[in-house]
Amino acid sequence: MSNHESAHTRETHADPGDVGRRVAQRREELGLTREETAARAQMDPHYIAYLETTAIPVDLSALMRLSRALQTSVSALLGGEGNLAPGSATATERPTLVELTPEECWARVATRGVGRVVLVTPDGPAALPVNYRIVDRTVVFRTSAEGVLAHAVGHEVGFEVDRVDDGRSSGWSVLGIGVAERITDPNRLDSLTGQMEPTPWAGGDRPVWVSIRPTRLTGRDVRTGEPDPLPRSRGGTR
Repeated sequence: MSNHESAHTRETHADPGDVGRRVAQRREELGLTREETAARAQMDPHYIAYLETTAIPVDLSALMRLSRALQTSVSALLGGEGNLAPGSATATERPTLVELTPEECWARVATRGVGRVVLVTPDGPAALPVNYRIVDRTVVFRTSAEGVLAHAVGHEVGFEVDRVDDGRSSGWSVLGIGVAERITDPNRLDSLTGQMEPTPWAGGDRPVWVSIRPTRLTGRDVRTGEPDPLPRSRGGTR
């Protein structure tokens, strides 16, 4: 364990237990093991395990490496972005806009997270956040029986996920287009219910399971010259 990863801080004031919890949560959102996270961040896997299970201070150097490895920001790991809209930082001097391949899009959307379903309602266009899960390259989420999203079943909708790193003035977005379909197969519902995911943060009774299998998937990534912690795909499917 290096000095940067020891119990000394540099002007970083946050509950270190919360930092470890956010690291673990983001790592699981990306579907990464502790070993894979450690390799991206150039850290010892034992340190990642220790950080996620023990309340320890974390210095700025370690936070910066973790934020790059987990495709997030230092501020997000510290919990400092709760009530602020992302993207307030100024642009870097030479940003690069890169079109993502479908494989790279799926890698960023990962296994689960928060995305937006984009649809047209009687009141006009709407973009509604949902807690989602990816199952066999299909987006799955839950909604209420009388909610707007339930009425989107049978219609083509958009599904968007993005991430902004204010610290590096960079970020990416992924957009999928597909038909929203209600899941009614008993075996599939039993499997999804048994996994207890996704669990809507908003709570309430949300018994309707909806899936979106994108027929089109595109993405863009604003980069700032630093190496991308997520390797570019060389083709093939998963």
